[in-house]
Amino acid sequence: MGILESFANALSALLANKLRSLLTMLGVIIGVGAIITTTSIGEGAKADITERIQTLGANILAVRPGQSMFRGRGSADARRTLTVEDMEALQERGQTFSYVTPEVSSRAQVKFRNKNTNTTIVGTSPAYLVTANFTVEKGRFFTEFEIRKRDRVCVLGKTVVDTLFENVEPVGQIVKIKNVGFHVVGVMKEKGASGWRNPDDQVFIPYSTAMKRVFGNEYLSSISVQANSDKLIAAAETELTELIRKQHEIPINKEPDFHIRNQAEFMETLEESSQTFTNMILGIAVVSLIVGGIGIMNIMLVSVTERTKEIGLRKAVGAQRIDILAQFLVESTTLAVVGGVLGIGVGIIGAEGVPSIWGWRTEVSVMYAIVSFVVSAFVGVFFGAYPAWKAAKLHPIDALRHE
Repeated sequence: MGILESFANALSALLANKLRSLLTMLGVIIGVGAIITTTSIGEGAKADITERIQTLGANILAVRPGQSMFRGRGSADARRTLTVEDMEALQERGQTFSYVTPEVSSRAQVKFRNKNTNTTIVGTSPAYLVTANFTVEKGRFFTEFEIRKRDRVCVLGKTVVDTLFENVEPVGQIVKIKNVGFHVVGVMKEKGASGWRNPDDQVFIPYSTAMKRVFGNEYLSSISVQANSDKLIAAAETELTELIRKQHEIPINKEPDFHIRNQAEFMETLEESSQTFTNMILGIAVVSLIVGGIGIMNIMLVSVTERTKEIGLRKAVGAQRIDILAQFLVESTTLAVVGGVLGIGVGIIGAEGVPSIWGWRTEVSVMYAIVSFVVSAFVGVFFGAYPAWKAAKLHPIDALRHE
């Protein structure tokens, strides 16, 4: 019997018991669907991270307070080490970097007339436009003069504008941040949400105003700088370390009360976190495939028992062991392959639905779809091998006598 004939017989056997076949394939469908969906989330996250690196530039260095890092969190003194004086010292003495940008941020309530939103307030300077790659679409950004005067001026992100203003031009209006009135001088150009972070859901104000009039804080959240070129990143990091150590009077033999991260390292950490999540879900998907394989083995053993007389008859008229073995292997493989194809369809539908439900970016990988298909076929062969072997070794006389 040829492969095509065996495949046709296998399909006939499966269609004869449609519900049983579908329930048997369910584990494979869920497993393959989970693989396609989760890998598409992982691929989407990688693409998103790559775009962020290209957008922000790998030559951005961020100085953050705290001498140690544990699972992404700074030490207990993490919010009380960086000062405006540190920023000014870097501006005056830096040789391998430029665009020194202070940042102090926190979430707060922003109101306009009868509407309000809880958003991120970022206290910074005009250099932020370079280090964070933002562009003003309407109006202007605040100036160094306004920073020195601690003026109550702000620039709004596009999401904040959409939330608070309806058919009203925001530039020139007054909004309240923590019940303090601010004059809107500009609106940022939309960047678009990326994963769990929305850069458009922010309000930008002078760091001096944020520290003294809004947050009542004397310390900066971070200081960002741009290395003069990609080749000077290491030199810029060394110079930053030396300047801040000197500013904080920290001896060379003691741990610093700050740490420096470059953009590439930060994105690498995000990618590792994303990969860990993907691997965890993939592990669950593999378990589901194994359960599906066990289901196939179980149903094939039942099929061997039900068709014992048929096997004996085929052997009596000349069928060889290899023919019986091939027949049942093709049936189990067909079950798994059909389940794999359906699983790929379910996975693609799931990947298309993720952005609308959670807002995560997804990218379906053809490679993972092919791998999933091959793995499902392997599951059919592996878990169908024992039932096929059991059927092939039946003695024709015993099989014909079977009741």
